[in-house]
Amino acid sequence: MRKDIDPDEMGHGPFYKVLNSVVVPRPIAWVSTRSADGVDNLAPHSFFTVSCVDPPMVQFTSVGRKDSLRNATETGEFVVCLANEPMFERINATGTDFPAEVSEFSAVGLTGEKSAKVTPFRVAESPVALECTLHQALELGDSTVVIGRVVHAAIDEDVFTTDERGNNLPAVERLRPLARLGRNEWSTIGEVLDITRIPYKHWPGHYTPPEA
Repeated sequence: MRKDIDPDEMGHGPFYKVLNSVVVPRPIAWVSTRSADGVDNLAPHSFFTVSCVDPPMVQFTSVGRKDSLRNATETGEFVVCLANEPMFERINATGTDFPAEVSEFSAVGLTGEKSAKVTPFRVAESPVALECTLHQALELGDSTVVIGRVVHAAIDEDVFTTDERGNNLPAVERLRPLARLGRNEWSTIGEVLDITRIPYKHWPGHYTPPEA
């Protein structure tokens, strides 16, 4: 038996909690911005993904009018830093609803690192920073999708490994990313599954489930 839910009947608030519980895990954009008045802001956003490959773009969603959204749209710049496991408590702390004139960098005790191509700081304690210029802010109901073009990436050298194909890329076990789940739950990477996609020319003509 399934439980049938009508979002309109349930209401947007309760159904938002349902969505957060089933759209999991969600990667976290640790978004750094600077206000027009020069105040540095840092906040986690768990509606985050890649938008485009060429040119490279990423996006995060602001539910409501938050400081990250206001700063990014007013200045046209933001930085997405990787939310990693060692920073778990501090990432959560930057989600506190501080007044706009308070910098989360100072309040939480994080190091602001000068970016290469944009004004907002990178988080020095994070192994990855994607410096972005605003491409589009798309308003959808009570939320805004903020799409940024990645103009520079700064990645710690010690997270790179070379695989059997000769690709030198960041390794997930070294990045140690966090993800959001439902309620107040977070997750780490846990078990990593590795499987190769099957090219159509090698498709056997049927799918046979693996033996138990």
